[in-house]
Amino acid sequence: MKLWDKGISIDKKIEQFTVGNDREIDMHIAKYDVQASLAHASMLASVGIITQDELTQLKKGLEKLATSIENGTFVIEDTFEDVHSKIEFELTQQLGEVGKKIHTARSRNDQVLVALQLYYKENLIEIINDIKSFFNTLLQLAEKYKNNVLPGYTHLQVAMPSSFGLWFSAYAELLIDDVIVLNAALKTVDQNPLGSAAGYGSSFPINREFTTKELKFSTLKYNVVAAQLGRGKNERIIAGALGNLCNTLARFAMDICLNNSQNFGFISFPDELTTGSSIMPHKKNPDVFELLRGKCNKIQALQSEMILITNNLPSGYHRDFQLLKENMINAIEEVKNLIAIFNYAIQQVIVNDIDLDDKKYQYLFTVDSINNLIINGLSFREAYQKIGQQVQNETYQNTPAKTHTHIGSINNLGLEEIKQKMKSI
Repeated sequence: MKLWDKGISIDKKIEQFTVGNDREIDMHIAKYDVQASLAHASMLASVGIITQDELTQLKKGLEKLATSIENGTFVIEDTFEDVHSKIEFELTQQLGEVGKKIHTARSRNDQVLVALQLYYKENLIEIINDIKSFFNTLLQLAEKYKNNVLPGYTHLQVAMPSSFGLWFSAYAELLIDDVIVLNAALKTVDQNPLGSAAGYGSSFPINREFTTKELKFSTLKYNVVAAQLGRGKNERIIAGALGNLCNTLARFAMDICLNNSQNFGFISFPDELTTGSSIMPHKKNPDVFELLRGKCNKIQALQSEMILITNNLPSGYHRDFQLLKENMINAIEEVKNLIAIFNYAIQQVIVNDIDLDDKKYQYLFTVDSINNLIINGLSFREAYQKIGQQVQNETYQNTPAKTHTHIGSINNLGLEEIKQKMKSI
C-alpha cells in the first residue's frame, strides 16, 4: 500500500529502489507517527472536520497500534511502502471508512517531518541525560584521583606536572560545551511542523496551535514553507552537535589508548575489558576504546554527508531527503550506545603509581624551578636562561613542586564550580 496510490502499477525495480530500507528505519519513528496522528485527529475533531464519535474510534485504533509498537508485535510488511501507509491501512482495517479520514488535511511530508522531530527531540533529551551521567562519573574519578600526579605533555614531549584529577575533570568540562550545542539542536527541532502539509499549507481550517500544544512542542514553525525547509537543516544541525560530542569522546579515547600503552603505563584496565592477540600471548589490547575512537570519528563525518545531500536544493520537497533518515537515526542510536559503553568502561580504570624519579621525568618541574628563582628576585628572562643553561649542561636538579593556587589548576580543580556550570545549562 502507498499513500499516493492512484491505481497505477509501478515498475518493481523502480519501487524497490525508491523505497529502499525505509520499512526497517521507520520502526524507529513508528510510535511518533502514532502520537502525531492522535494529535492530528483531535485537532480535526476540534474544528469540525470529523465527528467526536469518529475521533473516539480513531483514538481507540491508534492506541491499539501504540500498544503493539511498544510490545514489539508491530511489523511493516513488504507490501507497505513505509510506516505511514501501514498505520493508515491498520486503521482502515479496524475502523473501515473512519480509518481513511486520518490523512485529511495533511501530507506524508509533514507526517515524516513531525515524526522525525518528535524522535529527535526525545532522543536528544536522552543523550543529554546520558552525558550528565557520564559527566558525574568523570567528576567522581577526578575527586578520587586529584592527588595522583600525571606527567603533562606538549608535542608528545614531557612538559609540566598535571594530575589525573585535572585530566578527568578536563573532559567533564568539555562535555558541558557539548550539552550547550545539543541544547541548541534540541531547541531547533522543538518547533511543530505539522499542518505544513506538502509544504504549502492546507485549505482546510486546521488549528496548528492545537497540535503544537498536544504534542508538547515549545513553539510552532509558523511559515509552512519554512517548516518544509527544515527537512535537512534539522539533520545538519543535529549531525554537527553529535559530531561535537564525538570529538570529545574520540580525543578522550585516544588519551586512554596512549596512557594505557607500555611506553606510558599511566593507567590499565581489568583483563576482562581487553582483548588478546592470536599469536602474541602477552597482548592486552584496549579494543573498546579503539572502537569508541573509530565510531566517534565516523559520526563526525555525518555532518558532511548531510550537507552534501541537501546543499543547494531548492525549496519544496525532494526525494533526496529520504536519504537523510537512515544514517541520522543510526548515528543517534549509536551515540547512546557509545556514551553508555564509555561510562561503563571508564569506571573500571586502574590508575597506576608513577615513578617521578624516572630519568625521563627529570625536567618535569623546570617551570617550577624558574618560578622559584623569580620569587627570589630574578626576572623571568634571567630565570629562564639560568634553568635552560642547567638543562643544557645536564646540571639541572629538580626542585620541590610548587602548589598551584589558581582555580582550575592541578591543586585547585574547581570541581564544584564545574558541577554548578553543568547544572546551570
